[in-house]
Amino acid sequence: MELSKVENALRERIKELNCLYGVSQLAERNFNSLDNLLEELVNFLPHSWQYPEITYARIIFKENIYKSEGFKVTEWRQSSRIYVYSEPVGEVAIFYLEERPPADEGPFLAEERALLDALADQIGTIATRISAEMELQDINKQLSLERKALQESNAALRTVLTRIEEEKNEIYRNIKTNVDKVLMPILLALALEIPQTQSKYVEMLKTNLEEITSQFIRHLSNSYHSLTPTEITICNMIRNGLRTKEIAQARGISVSTINRHRENIRRKLNITNNDVNLPTYLQSSMWEEETKL
Repeated sequence: MELSKVENALRERIKELNCLYGVSQLAERNFNSLDNLLEELVNFLPHSWQYPEITYARIIFKENIYKSEGFKVTEWRQSSRIYVYSEPVGEVAIFYLEERPPADEGPFLAEERALLDALADQIGTIATRISAEMELQDINKQLSLERKALQESNAALRTVLTRIEEEKNEIYRNIKTNVDKVLMPILLALALEIPQTQSKYVEMLKTNLEEITSQFIRHLSNSYHSLTPTEITICNMIRNGLRTKEIAQARGISVSTINRHRENIRRKLNITNNDVNLPTYLQSSMWEEETKL
């Protein structure tokens, strides 16, 4: 008799272990779908109870209800709450269709209670994992969409900036063409007609027009923001071969002021070597290459 009880208890423990192992297998097979897992699990559970032929299972998870085949609600039941993030979200319940001899919890064994609680915990853990993975997938999907949108925006912005730069260059070319072909000939003709005493004004106007259309000046303005407009003008005059005294006369300021401007220009252009000649530096091939359209 004792041997029979031991064998029966052993069979029950084996069923319980098989149940837990089976749940793990189902979870692996349905690792991305809690709905599919619970659909299969609810029909798997009855085989792990003492009287599988009259056992039915029901799982309630949030708004969804899963029932084993032929399920009926009876008075012989046991259930366990399912928790996700410490919040109750449902229950797993076992029902007997018929009355059975009293055991530890109505007709149910204490080991079946432990198994049911373990199953509820396992379902909660699996649900938590799947929920976290789905949230992560949603976040990754959203990030991917945002990254794609950002790339498209950047591409559109680059296109707009390129078009703006092309339009700026076109405007510059048009202005330079008009100055070279229309205004400069007029100034040259005017210089021949006016008195010598007033020719300096024509020369100043010619110089200013050349500065307006100078690609060199555009490059200085764009690349060295710390240079003042006066320093940029003086750079252009130095590059065109004017000496300090000539620049001072043209600008109507003292030679010492021009020298201070030259010192500031060298500092802002990072010319630290005193052996480097400023006019030569400004006329170098580096500048010619960088100032090409």
